[in-house]
Amino acid sequence: MSSLLILSFSTLTSDPRVQRQISLLAEQHEVTTVGFGERPHPGVEHVEIPDGTRAWPSSKQHLLTGRYRGAYWSMSAVAAARELLADRVGTMDAVLANDTNTLPLALWLAPRRGVHADLHEYAPREKEHQLAWRTFVAPYQRWLCRTCLPEVASVTTVSPGLAREYAARFGVEVEVVTNASAHRDLPVRPTSAPIRLLHTGVARANRHLEAMIEAVRGLEGAVTLDLMLMPSEPGYIEQLGALAAEVPGAAFRDPVPYAQLVDTVAEYDVSLVVFPNSTFNLEHSLPNKLYEAVQGRTGVIVGPSPDMADLVREHSLGAVLPAATAEAMHAELAALTPSTVDAWKRAADASAEVLSAERQVLTWQRAIERILSGR
Repeated sequence: MSSLLILSFSTLTSDPRVQRQISLLAEQHEVTTVGFGERPHPGVEHVEIPDGTRAWPSSKQHLLTGRYRGAYWSMSAVAAARELLADRVGTMDAVLANDTNTLPLALWLAPRRGVHADLHEYAPREKEHQLAWRTFVAPYQRWLCRTCLPEVASVTTVSPGLAREYAARFGVEVEVVTNASAHRDLPVRPTSAPIRLLHTGVARANRHLEAMIEAVRGLEGAVTLDLMLMPSEPGYIEQLGALAAEVPGAAFRDPVPYAQLVDTVAEYDVSLVVFPNSTFNLEHSLPNKLYEAVQGRTGVIVGPSPDMADLVREHSLGAVLPAATAEAMHAELAALTPSTVDAWKRAADASAEVLSAERQVLTWQRAIERILSGR
């Protein structure tokens, strides 16, 4: 069997995308995982990066003066990983590197056949809504992409829009592996009144989640909205909670473990996946929650984000709004009928297999096979 190292500066046991890589490739190769936390899979060897180390550049002196190589290798998580992996340089057949912050380390490991890069965001514009990030970190991210991507054997990312941008800016061919959920054989549940809406995810202010709450104001009896959110920014989730308390039919629900998420989504009729195109990555997102809705046999309502809109229209999964606003959502919800939602649910059921993780991860499998065979 070939030896493969899967590298990610994340907690592997709670990183769904990396978990899918490990589950797929551990069956076919001798896999070593490198990341934070305990061993993520019984069939792998694991190198644990010490808790408390950082995988994000913190040296303002390096960033201000453009000494990006120094900024990278001085990160405590990188330094710790480099020490732990020193005896593996040149010994692995291939490395699967997750996100740009692993790329120099993956190339330093000098695998015999090559490196595959899986990029979970468009890194040069990841936090472009923050002035400090645009000023100090964006040039560093562009340096990582400019110097490392031409050196890897193959690249994947999460949506067509991000793939096109990486290809246009850095001259590399990029394939797409979406954040699809595992296939589930769940029934299509009939829709009744009131129509039950759900939004799940992280509470970030740049997503303008208050618009969803405002959208159901005045629609009591016709729809209900549950928000199942993970806190991210101080005060924002409390702000949303105060607003929801004013709107009949809007409520908060405690988050559930990831393994229970699709079953929870399946309790609802429609998943709201509406974000403003306030950043490049949001505009071109294809978030997990879209695919969780498909596997839960739940309809979806999305904003005009082009990648989500294309997917929803192609498979007739739900409605595409003309704008990511409370007004546009309200108009769609006010006209919504159980029979319309039932049609969306049937379309989700018909598309569940083709839009499953099992189909998507085959792109990773083919990429690693090409590297290992020297193609």
